[in-house]
Amino acid sequence: MKFKVQNMILSTSINREIKLDELSVKLDKSEYEPEQFPGLVYRTEEPKSGILLFSSGMLNITGVKSVAQARKVFNQVIKILRSYGVRVKKKSVLKIQNIVATVNIGKEINLDKIGFYFQNTEYEPEQFPGLVYRMDDPHVVFLLFSSGNVVCVGAKKVDDIKKGINKLVRQLRKIPKIGH
Repeated sequence: MKFKVQNMILSTSINREIKLDELSVKLDKSEYEPEQFPGLVYRTEEPKSGILLFSSGMLNITGVKSVAQARKVFNQVIKILRSYGVRVKKKSVLKIQNIVATVNIGKEINLDKIGFYFQNTEYEPEQFPGLVYRMDDPHVVFLLFSSGNVVCVGAKKVDDIKKGINKLVRQLRKIPKIGH
């Protein structure tokens, strides 16, 4: 099954404290409201992403669709920080915290039946139209919708998405008549 990565969240540290109040004054396209949220939010256009910078030197990159895009965003941010006098010593390691991907399994599915046959599910259609399925191996969470659309969250590796989707499809095939 062909899936599409919609979003990745990665984290890293520059191992330097950042004076966010000073940086927010200098940095266009940034938002800093410490009473509401302790980090500075900065947005890039190419690739389109959001960066959360914390005074501790921790950074979170969101909205990218690959590690290569995240590296590009990170390098842009480091260049900007250096231009404002923040000394960044060494290369930082980008760590994937979460990958969100989507796939369509190609047919409508009966969520009531899946909830009955699968363990580790939550399905309350009055609250949310999708069934939540927590898979143990790989450790990912699926949101299944009756249309056949599936969202996979919680993966830390692209291979976990691939493995999880393949396992999900095998499990769905074992359920008698999953269509409506």
